[in-house]
Amino acid sequence: MPTDALTVEHLVIRLGGTEIVRDLSFAVPQGTSLAVIGPNGSGKTVLFRALVGALPYEGSVRWAVGARIGYVPQKLDLERDLPITGRDLLRARARLARASNADVDRALGRVDLGPDVLDQLVGTFSGGQFQRLLIAVALLGNPTVLLLDEPTAGVDEPGQERLYDTVRRLQAEEGVTALVISHELSVVSRYATNVLCLSRDHPCFGIPRKVLTPENLSQVYGTPVGVFVHDDDIRA
Repeated sequence: MPTDALTVEHLVIRLGGTEIVRDLSFAVPQGTSLAVIGPNGSGKTVLFRALVGALPYEGSVRWAVGARIGYVPQKLDLERDLPITGRDLLRARARLARASNADVDRALGRVDLGPDVLDQLVGTFSGGQFQRLLIAVALLGNPTVLLLDEPTAGVDEPGQERLYDTVRRLQAEEGVTALVISHELSVVSRYATNVLCLSRDHPCFGIPRKVLTPENLSQVYGTPVGVFVHDDDIRA
């Protein structure tokens, strides 16, 4: 049985005196993928920020010994019209991570980005190319865990599939554990090992087939929600 990359017990997160996350417990086995879903304001990004130590919390967050975390935030404070190339961005991160040119090349290969793309200005990247560049930046630290906050936001359907295929390949070939915030429930049902639905009153955790039911989703989102995929696509 795989050991847990992350164990969370009785987590409570408050912002400005308001309780955002209440008594949350779950575990993520190494090499698996956890999808975090829920309505806007349910605390998905707040949870990720607490997990990486950027926000105070109560309760317990335990990472596996030796865990290295790569975090791709929902928004990068970077103007897309700045005159910098993808290569400039990678080199800046490489200097901070003390990564070699070989490390940079390896990160690019892992996300399937070529030199022709890197020499373009970041403002000319497609949504999917830019997100894969950000994943490559995160990979320069050689993480064992990737936290991806809505990586497919603003990305077309082929780009979404390519991004998730990249993450799945990292899991299969290198044993990377992935935690992904997503609103794409049909994609979540195909790619996630487990699903965490965040809600103040009706949080739930488990395999997609058990969690992504109309009843659970209606409670979490407060409105009728369905996931329309073939049964063979849903993880058991």
